[in-house]
Amino acid sequence: MKIIHSQTHERHHAVAEFNRGAMVDAYESPDRAQRVIATLREQGLGPVLPPQAFGEAPLLRVHDAAYVAFLRGAYAEWKAAGRPGDALPMAWPIRDLRNDRIPDCLDGRLGHYSYDISTAITAGTWDAITDGVDIALTAAREVLQGDRAAFGLCRPPGHHAARDYYGGYCYLNNAAIVAQYLRDQGAERVAILDVDYHHGNGTQSIFYDRADVLFASIHGDPATEYPYFLGHADERGRGEGEGYNLNLPLPAGTEWAQWSQALETACQAVTDFAPQYCVVSLGVDTSEDDPISRFRVKRSQFPLIGQRIAALGLPTVLLMEGGYATGGIGENVAGVLQGFESA
Repeated sequence: MKIIHSQTHERHHAVAEFNRGAMVDAYESPDRAQRVIATLREQGLGPVLPPQAFGEAPLLRVHDAAYVAFLRGAYAEWKAAGRPGDALPMAWPIRDLRNDRIPDCLDGRLGHYSYDISTAITAGTWDAITDGVDIALTAAREVLQGDRAAFGLCRPPGHHAARDYYGGYCYLNNAAIVAQYLRDQGAERVAILDVDYHHGNGTQSIFYDRADVLFASIHGDPATEYPYFLGHADERGRGEGEGYNLNLPLPAGTEWAQWSQALETACQAVTDFAPQYCVVSLGVDTSEDDPISRFRVKRSQFPLIGQRIAALGLPTVLLMEGGYATGGIGENVAGVLQGFESA
């Protein structure tokens, strides 16, 4: 399986994040991708290829142009105002506050376009996130050209980013951009299978009204788990999209037996949808060792995930999402890819 990767992700390096009442070292760090690529190379997976450049047109098929312009210039504006450190928001338009007027000041726009205080914009964020899109699209192009599957080692992740907001360490939605790209290249239907611990609220939001892209997600129950405000089982889509959104929330402490049943349900939904392609939001923060997640998937079980996805028999684009137990993240990702290849 071809692996698409570059070192540009290292330019996005948040100093800290706000977590459970304290500023702590950012969990979403360059070390994540460095460990993954090192393990994949050690285990002889690959080849490893650099991304091609696709420009901004594909991401503008998914994201609002004003939002993209904000991301492109936010850090330079932050520094021009004499601000230290990374750019973080301080207020949000919640409940009866207005969100139809975009503030002129940077602090207002940071709040308008975000939904948490743990997702910093740094000096290299724009370079890293647009490179991540190129990585994802290059993986998609390899599959379009006949490969059975390809893996895009994107960092930072993307599935929490919606059309015009960021959060959850995500700024541009790589999986959504790839799904739209595959549609634009002629696919009638594309399935997105999200196996990250956290609900892909951004991906759901982008396709919630559409019948041409199925979104199926297995994740921690939002009653107790981030992002808290989307991901419930009764969210089934809207209008033409009704029935094309499948959420499978599971309680904290879920082990393989229950998790794998949810995977089977999600995979059956993908099969019933009969897509031409499958895009996988591959988070490995379901690991029992993950510091910010609460499932109990063991390292030996990650290959089984890859095997079940391969059994769908679809051309597949796998894209890196979460996974914060850096000591085992490489082995967990390698396990999924090896399982896929062995099936």
